[in-house]
Amino acid sequence: MKIPVFRTALVATASFLPISLLLLIIFLAVYSWPAIQYNQFHFLWTNDWNLGNLYGNPVSVNGHQIMPGAKYGIWFLVVGTIASSVLAMLIAMPIAVGAAYFLSEGIRKTWAGPLSLFVDLLAAIPSVVYGLWGYALLVPLFGHSIFPFLAKTFSFIPFLNGEAGSGYGLLTSAFVLAVMIIPLISATLRESILMTEPALKEAGLSLGLNRLEVFWHIVLPKLRTVLIGVGILALGRALGETMAVLMVSGNALNYLPNNIYAPISTMAAFIASQLDSALQDPTNMAVEALSEIALVLLLITVVVNIAARMMLWMAKVR
Repeated sequence: MKIPVFRTALVATASFLPISLLLLIIFLAVYSWPAIQYNQFHFLWTNDWNLGNLYGNPVSVNGHQIMPGAKYGIWFLVVGTIASSVLAMLIAMPIAVGAAYFLSEGIRKTWAGPLSLFVDLLAAIPSVVYGLWGYALLVPLFGHSIFPFLAKTFSFIPFLNGEAGSGYGLLTSAFVLAVMIIPLISATLRESILMTEPALKEAGLSLGLNRLEVFWHIVLPKLRTVLIGVGILALGRALGETMAVLMVSGNALNYLPNNIYAPISTMAAFIASQLDSALQDPTNMAVEALSEIALVLLLITVVVNIAARMMLWMAKVR
């Protein structure tokens, strides 16, 4: 019996990524199972994260060994993660689309190459560098100038009024995330614009449209699938970003933001900041609870990608 080596290797290679994702979900679910049993579903919608007295003696609660006073609730992390990522997308998407149009249609080709290379290099900068930039420059600038101005000027708009804060918080985190994902969106969209059939653009110009109108009414709708796909990739990057957000978010604990200037915490940054303390828990429940946070973050990312696939499927059906 002949074994199709190439076909078998191709199937094995293609199956590696989905199998890896499935194994990762299974591992996190198994490892965090004691925490899942102890926390149950109220883990998601309570603001009460407390490692308890790490110097005390473990106590038994509902058959689980925990430290005295330990509680695990992450609603503030869910809100912080989703709010910062969505706000980052709202900031990044129009800028990235504009940059892609400018680099592909609005500038001479002799200048487009070097500028495009510069934009691509922005995507290769380590996140900790963005975090340090945000900590050293944006936090003081936003805290002393931008946030007070916005809070005073737009005091009539909910979520933009109130205390301006110190510069650490939701808007600063979203801005840093936006700067990080703009190159990813812009580079992909720029290449797609350049590969669009010239006949489509010429047809629009022949109807009396200018270049910007051709891009907005003809080219961009045609690239809807690309835009949704790269948007989901960028959103996944924002959801999972750790160090940059950790350095500018304010690391709020058990606190829900009452405006865009308030400090927050995200799931990924919280895991990094709390791991050292959690390792001091002799019952291991704190580490298992952090693993449960990682599982929730992973499931949110999977749900977002499934929703994007459904949107693309519905668009094709229509």
